[in-house]
Amino acid sequence: MNRNEACRVVPLGESAVVVHLGDTVSEDLHREVQALTRRIEANPFPGFVECVPAFTSVTVFYDPFELDLPLHETGRMDYVQSLLETYMADIQGTPEAEPVVIDIPVCYGGGFGPDLEEVASINNLTTQDVVRIHTAQTYLVYAVGFAPGFPYLGGLDERIAAPRKPSPRLAIPAGSVGIAGTQTGIYPVETPGGWQIIGRTPLPLFRPDQDPPALLRGGEYIRFRQIDAAEYERIKGAQ
Repeated sequence: MNRNEACRVVPLGESAVVVHLGDTVSEDLHREVQALTRRIEANPFPGFVECVPAFTSVTVFYDPFELDLPLHETGRMDYVQSLLETYMADIQGTPEAEPVVIDIPVCYGGGFGPDLEEVASINNLTTQDVVRIHTAQTYLVYAVGFAPGFPYLGGLDERIAAPRKPSPRLAIPAGSVGIAGTQTGIYPVETPGGWQIIGRTPLPLFRPDQDPPALLRGGEYIRFRQIDAAEYERIKGAQ
């Protein structure tokens, strides 16, 4: 693709391609990821199935038997690449989506956040310092994956960064908010995991009976808000 030497299209099997828009994770590059995703979804080509945006790339899935392949074209992947080059040529003019900021209430510490004290100790802070810093940021949802509805967030303050647990837990409760290195995230379903758990939200992030099933989407922003145990139970009961 001529727009950027770092931009390239790589086949992923016979029914998908990965469009790499760059190599450095940043909000500017992620805006291009979101712009390309919106452009394709708003004007899908015949055979298009779905887009999966990530930190610096968009994976485009398609049905190879539904492509409107011209007679002179000899390769499906080459044809899809030419289509994507057309989309890429137009993304600079794609209107930016209005920022969406979602409030995520979290009960920190205690049984909800068994590693809060450890994160504080690692960084020579008090537990309330960790909570204050964690709730002061606005976090960009770069991607959703790993488990259904799991958000990969950017924007963690390095003052509260902490390494993964030496041994992962066999079961992390759904809604647990954790830190691993310089990332923070929320476990949408109960699953094994090695992140440092500092709190838990009563909001369900994965709702298989709803459309869309995931509460969060790439390109959105979230803010964590501290709540107490009583409010946690009240919100939990209202879901």
